[in-house]
Amino acid sequence: MKSLIEELQWRGMIQDMMPGTKEQLEKELTTAYIGFDPTADSLHIGSLVPIILLVHFQKAGHKPIALVGGATGMVGDPTGKSEERVLLSEDVLSKNSTGIKAQLEKFLDFDSQKPNAAEMVNNYDWFKEISFLDFIRDTGKLVTVNYMMAKDSVKKRLESETGMSFTEFTYQLIQGYDFYWLYKNKNCKLQMGGSDQWGNIVTGTELIRRKDGGEAFAFTCPLIKKADGGKFGKTEKGNVWLDAAKTTPYQFYQFWLNASDNDAETWIKIFTFLDEPAINSLIEEQKKDASKRVLQKALAKEVTVFVHGETEYKKAIETTEKLFASQNAAAEDLSEDDLNGMEGIVKINYPNDKLQGGVDVVSFLAETGIFSSKGEARKMLQGGGVSINRKRVEGIDLKVDNSLLLHSKYVLVQKGKKNYFLVRV
Repeated sequence: MKSLIEELQWRGMIQDMMPGTKEQLEKELTTAYIGFDPTADSLHIGSLVPIILLVHFQKAGHKPIALVGGATGMVGDPTGKSEERVLLSEDVLSKNSTGIKAQLEKFLDFDSQKPNAAEMVNNYDWFKEISFLDFIRDTGKLVTVNYMMAKDSVKKRLESETGMSFTEFTYQLIQGYDFYWLYKNKNCKLQMGGSDQWGNIVTGTELIRRKDGGEAFAFTCPLIKKADGGKFGKTEKGNVWLDAAKTTPYQFYQFWLNASDNDAETWIKIFTFLDEPAINSLIEEQKKDASKRVLQKALAKEVTVFVHGETEYKKAIETTEKLFASQNAAAEDLSEDDLNGMEGIVKINYPNDKLQGGVDVVSFLAETGIFSSKGEARKMLQGGGVSINRKRVEGIDLKVDNSLLLHSKYVLVQKGKKNYFLVRV
């Protein structure tokens, strides 16, 4: 049976690791933490890797701590940023932290009766008691400016046109102090995070050594990238959120279902808990007939169930089948409840009187906002990229009138392969 580190390495979830980390985890129940940035009241799928790391960690018998950066959120992490971000107020950070905790409770076991119960902490709770003078006297003197400036995240910003404020320069020291505080107060010996956090994490282990003579450990996971070079977790509509109110379970499911073959092969190891034989079997099946998309379907199912539950996954499947059914399946066969109950379909109101004498399809598509202009609508129509009521529109001569209404009030429009609109008149 694989050790935790061997399992994570097989899954492609470890990039850098301090010597002795594997031995520490095999020696005793170990407490580890990962930090979450409270810039919104929901996490997005970029946060799934650290969440899944904590779940693996707890399943292996260790104790996970999720740290919400209420204090560091007021400062701003310069890592990977080209400019200083807008700082958040205490009220906003508190609201965001509450939202994040509610999400993490879905994935981790916080039962305090268990020795490896998950905990959530907020670094504002200890930083609010520390004065600036205390901090620079007791902590700042232990880490040299030379050491801090050697970090890549600092170097890049110092060389940029925007430079770097003193506030952001202190970030790695503040994050380092988090690790020290958790080491002293929670016996936390390991910090995990994305590979862009390596410099900040190592500062923490250094602070523990210099301030307390202690030994701490660290490992990072690679930053997720798409095979085509695109940004992971982004769609045309923005971030893919874990909150169903921001990204519906159907839209969430579709994101994973639309993964490329290369991405699906990488992501199924990272984002699911399927074991090695099961994943290898799926990969072999995919290679025999990629058109069946067995990897994408398995990936989308596992992640959607993990985040939203079995019921919402089944609803997403139902919507997918209704929306992407064969073009031979008539739109007239969809009930009014079917049309209104579909997730991921944009709903638009349109004045009924405009359809009385009929409106040309180009104007209809532009006036509803399905296309931003008549020119864009015309171009897509001429390319055969628009369907109305599941029938492809063959040119720009079609008149949209009351005869096209489903249940006397709806027009179902498909733009391209994946975008659906329900126009109510």
